[in-house]
Amino acid sequence: MSEHSDATYALSEDDGEADAARGRRGEPTDFVFTFSYETYSDAVRRGMMRPPDRILSSLIRSPEVRRLLVADPFRWLPRVAASPVLDRDVRFPADDRVAYHRPTRLRRDDPVDLAGVAIEYARYDRSLERAADRLGLVGPHVLTTNPLVAGFAPFEWASGVTFFARDDWLSSPARRAHWPAYREAYRRISATGRSVAAVSAEIIDRIGPTGPAMVVPNGVEPDEWLGLLPAAPAWFAEIPGPRAVYVGTLDSRLDVPGIADLAARRPELQVVLLGPCPDPAYVADLQRFANVHVHPSVARAELVATLRNAEVCLLAHRRTPLTEAMSPLKVYEYLAAGVPVVSIDLPPVRDIDDRVLLVDRVADFADAVDVALGLGRASEELRLGFIEANSWSARHEMMLGLARP
Repeated sequence: MSEHSDATYALSEDDGEADAARGRRGEPTDFVFTFSYETYSDAVRRGMMRPPDRILSSLIRSPEVRRLLVADPFRWLPRVAASPVLDRDVRFPADDRVAYHRPTRLRRDDPVDLAGVAIEYARYDRSLERAADRLGLVGPHVLTTNPLVAGFAPFEWASGVTFFARDDWLSSPARRAHWPAYREAYRRISATGRSVAAVSAEIIDRIGPTGPAMVVPNGVEPDEWLGLLPAAPAWFAEIPGPRAVYVGTLDSRLDVPGIADLAARRPELQVVLLGPCPDPAYVADLQRFANVHVHPSVARAELVATLRNAEVCLLAHRRTPLTEAMSPLKVYEYLAAGVPVVSIDLPPVRDIDDRVLLVDRVADFADAVDVALGLGRASEELRLGFIEANSWSARHEMMLGLARP
């Protein structure tokens, strides 16, 4: 178990200096922000709802940011050339203060050999430097969500670099071919003393930074969750209660055998799995249960309305190195909705809130459901207090304090 579970813990040699950095308010600073593997257009199409998207929104609004360069990851040149057609539905809010940069290359994917990665991200570094010069940035601080950018780009022209780690990339099965590059990126981040903000202490422990570091868990956008109880979406209202909702991609993180056990042992409980399903075969075994409902992704307002009308919410993940390092965004949104949560016991979930019931195995969720139902909906006072304490703006103030020179 990590020793660094406090969300405001700074892993620096002088905690007093770290605290001062977080509270300092001086002249606005120039920033460069880079996405990891998805683009600004991708972020807009998904509703600007993932942690990197939220960070960008805060940077654009922040009075502490003088000028801002927003950069996509490398993209295949023909794809960027086709952007006026393919991305015509997305408009970047560029002005004299904020600019957008799309680095291009002739290959589609990152190389997997370390020498090739180093060459590739030295090129990315030079591309960003030229774009920063065009915008007139002075000693900008680079805030990147891409581990290869954080580890391999030299950034000799920048005043500093902060890596925001929303996942442990070295544990992602989908990117196994790149694990050697991620391992080397972590080593370089540590060796150079670059600062790290991560959603969990487990990720910080795995990177082992020697510079300033801070746990910045996921949060919620208050405007989405405030206000009167919305009507349930029609499809959700048709499902009888009690309803236990899981939100997220229905992939290898979801414990399908555990969900099957829950459905079998609690036939009166309606289990709703809400989210994209890249491989329908993965959840095919659940089709035999009349009380399991698989529903595709919905827009943000509909998601909020669904959760605020649920009786129980679930974090039904398999226990893997990846999930053990996650800060599950869904848990914060469940609690913002005022709904009790039954969750597998993972380190980043502990101590979030007393209304999260921790269970060793998803197969044992059936035993905790009655306790969760007994808790009922949170009082409005408790719900609003949680939203205020866990807002994205509060999270990003911490990160800006870490990043400011």
